[in-house]
Amino acid sequence: METASTTAELPDVARELRVAYARCFSGPAGEKVLKHLKSITLNRAFGPDSSADLLRHTEGQRQLVTYINAQYENGRKGQ
Repeated sequence: METASTTAELPDVARELRVAYARCFSGPAGEKVLKHLKSITLNRAFGPDSSADLLRHTEGQRQLVTYINAQYENGRKGQ
C-alpha cells in the first residue's frame, strides 16, 4: 500500500534514475553503446515475408531502446 510519503518520493526517485541513465550513456563509450542499440533495433527494417513473431520480438526491443534513450535524454536535460 502506498502512503503519502511514498508517493511524494516518487518524482525524486524517477529524476535520480534519469540522471543515472544520463551518466551511464554519456561519454564516448556510452554513446557508442546507445548508437549500437539503435542500429540493431530502431534502424532495422524487415521484408514482407517476416514472421509475426520476429516483428513482435523486434518491436519489444525497439520499445526498450526508445525508453532507454528517452531516460538518457531527459536525464541529460536535467528533467
